[in-house]
Amino acid sequence: MRAFAATHGASVSLTERPQHATALAARALDEGFALIVAVGGDGTLNEIAAVLSGTPATLGLIPCGSGNGLGRHLRVHGSVAQALTILLTGQPRLIDTGLAAGHPFFTVAGLGFEAEIAARFNRLQRRGFLRYLSTTAAAFQTYEPQSCWIEYDGERTAFRPFTLAVGNSDQYGNNAYIAPGARVDDGLLDLTAIPPVGFLNALPLVARLFRGTLIRTSEVLNLRAARFVVERPAPGLLHTDGEVHSAPARVEFELRPASLRLLAPVDLTVR
Repeated sequence: MRAFAATHGASVSLTERPQHATALAARALDEGFALIVAVGGDGTLNEIAAVLSGTPATLGLIPCGSGNGLGRHLRVHGSVAQALTILLTGQPRLIDTGLAAGHPFFTVAGLGFEAEIAARFNRLQRRGFLRYLSTTAAAFQTYEPQSCWIEYDGERTAFRPFTLAVGNSDQYGNNAYIAPGARVDDGLLDLTAIPPVGFLNALPLVARLFRGTLIRTSEVLNLRAARFVVERPAPGLLHTDGEVHSAPARVEFELRPASLRLLAPVDLTVR
């Protein structure tokens, strides 16, 4: 990586703590860099993209995380060599971004079970897909869904979600398609709310999640709008691209259209 950077007149800065990537990206922006590259997972991407949104700078991505949701969505995924090739040959694409309770997100934000899992997962010393599954299985035993109200486009509907996700792209990562059909350039967010899950419907829903057919069942609520407001009984957890925050009972999800330049393959048809 360092050799590649030196060859192409770039520098490499290592993060040392949470939010350090944000500070490094802000410094690079102040110094006039036109291309700033995130090397890491969705959390690192989130920290850097939050600084670059709304600026002329372009975000490059070398995905090295456990999920890589946005990278997979934009086909910036695979070997490091492939990602480096995209840095040299790719084309900047304007994509939408989102805000959830004021926190930027670029892949998926969510409440309920998925926020609880993100909080537990982030506390682990070792991560990865198998650790994610084991963490999920342990939390499933005790999690209790809460009813909420969802407002969008002048409508208001009640739902009791096991988990509620608002997607800018179509997946969490690892090809788990929580919002099949979502696109990062359509000016809309995709809300997917899954009803209470028990032993009888858990496995079919998980299978649909990975097959990309989750929203084809009437049990699952799927909505599209540029803005959602979710009211739950009390304040609680919220995650944005897997990063966890405390959030109020009323959470607003808002789209910021065409607000981030991201380097993607030239032949990409954005989904």
